Amino acid sequence: MKYYLGVDGGGSKTYTLIVDEQGAIVGKGHSGNGNHQIDYETAKANIGESVEMALTQAGLKREQIEFAYFGLAGADREIDYGILRPMIAGLGFPRHEINCDTMIALRAGTDRPYGVVLICGTGSNSAGVSPEGQFYQCGGFTYMFGDFGGGGTLCVEVFRTVIRAWDGRERPTLLTQLVLDDLGYANVQEMFDDYLDHNKVPPLRLAKLLFQAAKEGDEVAADILRMQGIELGKSAKAVIRRLVMESLTFDVVLAGSIVTRGEGDLIHKCIREAVQEVAPSARVVTLEIEPVVGAVWLAIEATGIELPRAVYERLRGVAEFSLA
Repeated sequence: MKYYLGVDGGGSKTYTLIVDEQGAIVGKGHSGNGNHQIDYETAKANIGESVEMALTQAGLKREQIEFAYFGLAGADREIDYGILRPMIAGLGFPRHEINCDTMIALRAGTDRPYGVVLICGTGSNSAGVSPEGQFYQCGGFTYMFGDFGGGGTLCVEVFRTVIRAWDGRERPTLLTQLVLDDLGYANVQEMFDDYLDHNKVPPLRLAKLLFQAAKEGDEVAADILRMQGIELGKSAKAVIRRLVMESLTFDVVLAGSIVTRGEGDLIHKCIREAVQEVAPSARVVTLEIEPVVGAVWLAIEATGIELPRAVYERLRGVAEFSLA
């Protein structure tokens, strides 16, 4: 029996999945941050812990893993791989590969080995692979380097929008009361002073208030969500054009909590319109399974075989990671 291991290492969690050659799950592991850019030692320890948990549950040794595939947040440039290669090699798997977590999300969201992925969770990123295997990443390096969006940006947009509505630079918005209630302030002045005096940063959870306000008809919130959609659409177009995929049929996979869990169609509509403009045969789809499944599929394909249809179908049902 052959076994394959996949790892999804993100900024807040690390998941490991081991399956046999029929696609049956035999081991799972989980831990915290797996992004070395946030904290190298923590990421190293968490990836190791997650992997060890899955191996123990499966009753397997590293030598019994046919291939291990690691999809890691922060695996963006050669300088990152210079750090990650020895870290992952130290785990002791005879055959393994490292790639950016964008690629496992893409593979999990399509039945093709090529396409485009837009990630919008805590941050935002976009990437694609052509049928010839050419890879291109657009973004993923923060606002200063061209990005807009993800919870890290949107929570600040929510907060500053409330301030701007309060001081007269923005229209009145339902976000004001929603934010005050969430953060526990009686009025905006109190919130303004506390955040300014104590150098506070708005929590990520404020981003979800955009969807609530927009659902209740707030145009200020709706405009921010449209802005997010327009920016993601620009990223999609950039990737498609760079990889010369305008005339092809492929999937544009949406991954990350903002685009997979957020209510409404404001963001998605802007993305669809942008993609349709440059690649009429492309389809925008929302990732419905855990990205770690994509890591497992890539582990199987990395051995030189085509992913068996039975394995593909069997793992499509892993929509939520649990240790059950």
